[in-house]
Amino acid sequence: MADSSSRDADLDRDVAVQRDTRFFGHPLPLMHLFGLEMWERFSYYGMTGILAIYLYFSVSEGGVGLPQPTALAIVGAYGGAVFLATILGGWLADRLLGAEKVLFWSSIVIVCGHVALALLPGLSGVAVGLVLVALGSGGLKANATAVVGTLYAEQDPRREAGFSIFYMGINIGAFFGPLLTGILQKEIGFHIAFGAAAVGMAIGLSIYATARGRLPDSVHHVADPIPRSRLWLPALATVAVIVAIAVLWTTGLMNGGNLATWIAGASALAAALYFTAILSSPHVTAIERSRTVSFIPFFIASVAFWSLYQQIFNVMTAYSDTQLNRTIFGWEMPINWIQLIPPVFVILLAPVFSALWMRLGDRQPSTPVKAGLALLIIGGAFLLFLPFADGAANSTPLLWVVLIMALFVCAELLISPIGLALTTRLAPRAFRSQMVALFFLSSGVGTALSGVFSKYYDAANQVPYWTTLGLSAAVLGLIVLATARPVVTLMRGVR
Repeated sequence: MADSSSRDADLDRDVAVQRDTRFFGHPLPLMHLFGLEMWERFSYYGMTGILAIYLYFSVSEGGVGLPQPTALAIVGAYGGAVFLATILGGWLADRLLGAEKVLFWSSIVIVCGHVALALLPGLSGVAVGLVLVALGSGGLKANATAVVGTLYAEQDPRREAGFSIFYMGINIGAFFGPLLTGILQKEIGFHIAFGAAAVGMAIGLSIYATARGRLPDSVHHVADPIPRSRLWLPALATVAVIVAIAVLWTTGLMNGGNLATWIAGASALAAALYFTAILSSPHVTAIERSRTVSFIPFFIASVAFWSLYQQIFNVMTAYSDTQLNRTIFGWEMPINWIQLIPPVFVILLAPVFSALWMRLGDRQPSTPVKAGLALLIIGGAFLLFLPFADGAANSTPLLWVVLIMALFVCAELLISPIGLALTTRLAPRAFRSQMVALFFLSSGVGTALSGVFSKYYDAANQVPYWTTLGLSAAVLGLIVLATARPVVTLMRGVR
């Protein structure tokens, strides 16, 4: 009886939270999660925005002095590792600790990573800092999204609007992070800029810590707890992975130049294994299994999208350094400020897209159609680099790149916040956080591929690069549009 009463009380609390309208018509905890994610993105993008130039700038310029192709590949590999770590974060939430605990402790790990980058010099700081930030960000990303999903009932019409608001918070942080670190790096130095990222994340953690008790009780529950007698299995797997990485690195089979390829392959393998595990689980119903199958085409489309979009942090940072005319009224803007452009458009356009979906309701395009359009748009945006692909130094007009970035964001808003909302609807109950981790893993494969692709970028001969990637994305977009109807059928009532 006591257990039954406790479950009823938890259910009542969850329903009360879901009916809350104190934050612009949405549950109040959305505000606290909005704040945490905003500051986490401030720190993440602030650091990532200067990471590429830190790696390939010479030691005399305050950098590490790596070859540029290696530096760009490492940035892609690091981004992929962040998303790969969402698998670990999702597993810890669903099988061991619950989403909220993983979210909180992951935030602490992120702070430690940024402190390491700020205080430790050279490659030692890069290694320690990036590993900690990757692990912490992986735990935070999957579980923050899963927790936002618990604020709404499955058919709540506010859900996609809520995720769009949440996504706008992400992009506010993504704007101000590179803005500040770019100025600090240019005027003072890299390590002060990395320190600003640490302070930002600490602020976000402090805000969130005051609101932990206001979340739905379901975020504290472990969906599918692993028996204590089997805890040795994940422990053994962790040790095996660490040993394998150490052997590969010390033998030279894995190195900075091919790290992105390893991360992309590991992420793709992890995704395949996860889909297999979910589809074969006895805890998944027939409807949930069909919905999971329908998620596979979206996963592939998301991989393709992010393999192009995430080049903002490697290829386009180098492009900004050497090809973009960054002079504004006689003042040269910091190299990484090219990364400020997409967040501005997200902040401006996210409310527009959110209002559009709310107005259209059931008449809005299905998620597969939105994904196909996203690929067509970003493919077209890549082709727009061609008019200035003659290799002349610092010749591309800033306004032309602003137009291209605006198209990037229109594509992003058709696939990223929509994908977050879709994943929480399609996820089997026993794999809620892990399914969100799978969504982020699509970004991980794509981000790692952006590092792989970056090795083929040649500032002196850009036409093959922009043409190949742009046309490939457009063709895949047409395929996604052509298969949208059967995919919607598999989604079993979800659009």
